[in-house]
Amino acid sequence: MPGTAVYALALLPAVIWGFTPILSKRGLAGGGSSLQASLVVVVVTTTLYGLVVVVTVGWDTFLDLPPAAVVLFLLAGVVGAALARMANFTGIDRVGATITTATVSIRPLFTTILAVTLLGEHVGPFTVVGIVVLVGGLVTLTLSRGGDLSGWSTRDLLFPLSAAVFFAVGNVARRYGLVTFPDVTVLEAVALNEVGSLLALTVYAVAAGRHDVLGAPRRTYAYFVGSGGLSAVAMLSLFAALQAERVAIVDPLSATAPLFATLFAAVLLRDLEQVTRGVVAGATLVTVGVALITSV
Repeated sequence: MPGTAVYALALLPAVIWGFTPILSKRGLAGGGSSLQASLVVVVVTTTLYGLVVVVTVGWDTFLDLPPAAVVLFLLAGVVGAALARMANFTGIDRVGATITTATVSIRPLFTTILAVTLLGEHVGPFTVVGIVVLVGGLVTLTLSRGGDLSGWSTRDLLFPLSAAVFFAVGNVARRYGLVTFPDVTVLEAVALNEVGSLLALTVYAVAAGRHDVLGAPRRTYAYFVGSGGLSAVAMLSLFAALQAERVAIVDPLSATAPLFATLFAAVLLRDLEQVTRGVVAGATLVTVGVALITSV
């Protein structure tokens, strides 16, 4: 695959992950909820990944997987997809798409901490510098006075920060699973991840009696369906890029999502969010920090 095509595949997820929070913000502002958004997105992604599995290898591929692997990837979906998405959408609703996207993007920081602690991985000087830059970016975002026009408090950042932690836990669990069970393909792991997320969110919605999921304004579903469909495309594009090029090149390119989110919000969310110089500076620092951490 030509180098330009690979770079495009790696950059496409960043563009999409910068745009989907804009759709989500519109849906949430129009009367949607974080649970509704999470459920709609996971239904869409599960359906699309399921179709890919059926077309490429068939459903019976899961029958040959070790039960322990199936359980692991399902649980990874509960934490790294269900809980992470709920916290992420709540952050978008309260803090705004720009600041939430930038804050969630610091998940490599938590992934690195977990990888060093649980998997015994080592970090280099670039990683240390990247962590310092990430922290600086987060502080800048906190002081930016940007984001949702209705205002937000510092404690509201706990939602995107929690999402970053949940995403990181899910990533480490999936990495552990793929290393421990090498016969499990990435596609199978992702499909199980989404199924685990769907089961967890459905059980919660039923147990909590959250009928508002079905009673939200119709137009909100269109925003979340679009977000889910684009997210699935982004993930498949990322996998294709990772198969053709080194992680050290693909990850930094895909980590530029906060910059695209800031650009899209400045143009498309003027009535809902304020993009200040602090937001731009914070998003830029986060992007640089992530690039440094993932460049090793």
